[in-house]
Amino acid sequence: MAVSKAPPVRGTQKLVDQMGWVFHRPSITALEIAWRWLFGVPFLLVFWNRMQHVLTILPLKSAGLAGIDTQNPWIAATQLAEAWTHYEPLAANELRWIVPIAALAWVVISSVGRSVVYTRIEPRTAFRPWALVPLQAAWLVAFGCVVWCWFRSVSWAAGTHISAVGEPDLIGYSMWVIFLSLGFFTVWALASWVLSVAPLVMLLENCSPANALSRSLSLGGGFTSKLVEVGMVMGIVNLALIVLAMVLSAAPLPFSDQLGRDAMHVVWACAAVFYLVANDYFQVVRLKSFLEFWRTFRENRPLAG
Repeated sequence: MAVSKAPPVRGTQKLVDQMGWVFHRPSITALEIAWRWLFGVPFLLVFWNRMQHVLTILPLKSAGLAGIDTQNPWIAATQLAEAWTHYEPLAANELRWIVPIAALAWVVISSVGRSVVYTRIEPRTAFRPWALVPLQAAWLVAFGCVVWCWFRSVSWAAGTHISAVGEPDLIGYSMWVIFLSLGFFTVWALASWVLSVAPLVMLLENCSPANALSRSLSLGGGFTSKLVEVGMVMGIVNLALIVLAMVLSAAPLPFSDQLGRDAMHVVWACAAVFYLVANDYFQVVRLKSFLEFWRTFRENRPLAG
């Protein structure tokens, strides 16, 4: 008996196809933007309000930030580090209640928002936002662990290469920061697909969150390789968007005196909005690519588990 095999699929070629598909359906990207900003805007407002409260308790002048030496980066870094020792307990006290509430809000809002986006990308998927909650929470915990490990690693690099006694090894420190940042970024791009594809597997294969995670780890070599490929490409695209946003922000700097401070603020805000919107668009492209790979490798096939 002949065994049917999935046709050859080039991940990057499929990705270009899905970019066009999503581009011609802007309402789906708008939904992705809507749920992200529904969380992000209130969070930033609350964060800004609480940080203003911290500055009221301890003004910049009292912390020694009024006389930052902008001509000497090493002295400026030392001044910032000393000021942080004063602000750290105040900031930690605020973050102690902001972070749990923000995490809970993100999990709930992202579960509802992503469920809506999934139904628009593939109408056959059921609207099951509460079933997405454990998977979104798992993604957030994993992302938090990666960020924490990166921060601890960079702190180690700073502690071993920069000290108050002796000449700082800025070149060694910079090399470690670049190496560690790219390393953790690559690890996340290579591994995060498991948690990213699990909600789609759960909705399309009508299984539990735990079963979806288990199936995501045993999708087969062909499917897994495409997911890893897409994850790496999306990571590179994200880096390119960050660089492009930085270029857009820095381009008018030579004319800042003529443009004025308010105009520069508008430019920076536009660059930030550009990055956020473009990033949300490529997130939808990624979801659509996952769906197409699922159709190629999993649809109409016996499923284990």
